[in-house]
Amino acid sequence: MNGRITSLFNIQYPIVQAGMIWASGWRLASAVSNAGGLGLIGAGSMYPDVLREHIQKCKQATDKPFGVNVPLLYPDIDQLMDIILEEKVQIVFTSAGNPKTWTPVLKAAGVKVVHVVSSALFAGKSEAAGVDAVVAEGFEAGGHNGREETTTMVLIPAVCEQVKIPVIAAGGIGSGKAMAAAFALGASGVQVGSCFVATPEASSHINFKQAVVAAKEGDTSLSLKKLTPVRLLKNSFYNAVKAAEDSGADAAALQALLGRARAKKGMFEGNLEEGELEIGQVSALIHEIKPAATVLADMVAEFRETMQRLKNIDI
Repeated sequence: MNGRITSLFNIQYPIVQAGMIWASGWRLASAVSNAGGLGLIGAGSMYPDVLREHIQKCKQATDKPFGVNVPLLYPDIDQLMDIILEEKVQIVFTSAGNPKTWTPVLKAAGVKVVHVVSSALFAGKSEAAGVDAVVAEGFEAGGHNGREETTTMVLIPAVCEQVKIPVIAAGGIGSGKAMAAAFALGASGVQVGSCFVATPEASSHINFKQAVVAAKEGDTSLSLKKLTPVRLLKNSFYNAVKAAEDSGADAAALQALLGRARAKKGMFEGNLEEGELEIGQVSALIHEIKPAATVLADMVAEFRETMQRLKNIDI
């Protein structure tokens, strides 16, 4: 496949593995990169020294391009960026913050920068900040989400109208058919998260992976909107959050309920009742745990079949 994203990152397929907390360590990132996609290490759940270790191990596990995803609101952001530059990481995806802050620094070091957005407005601001591409992430996505609650089907063409840089579609994409739809809407590539959670290489707990595979339509919901909206798999913790929100709890009360390390408890330690389980709506379409390379290969094969089938449709 030749295109703007494959050329930008020097990869075989325009498929990016999302940098998800507690799931995207060096094993997953290197497996995706070795299979022809772009693997990302998720720095959001890593202390600086842990991030350095994962970068170094990823370098040993693959000679293909890989990157790091960095939430810009991370408290140790300066240390994370220093490590990324010291280790000469060539691709950085940023999220949850203002791209103006770090894009010039990264670009000056020759790093390709991509920022994650949930609206056309912020896509335009990201382009003005000098990023090389944007990830447009729709309402269907797992984890932290946009307050606009714009679906991928609407968001992608809106962002493509707004910017001239390449657009990577995210949110609800877990198949070759969805990938073809994203391309039809104007995207140059796709970012996939939930499907890569349900792989042996993901660092998330097996209990969480099995819960993702067992999820059905309607088993996720966007919650904690008074803090930062996040899509969660429904469990006892989600029920407590919903009850608090329904009773009019303010942001401080919700923060107290959330506490610390709630996501780690659920996704990394495997506590399926008290933990925060972040996953996308597409989990309802994930039916088995399979290797990352197989996820990618199946997606590419279905994409090609879909594109061939569409050639025969005439109106």
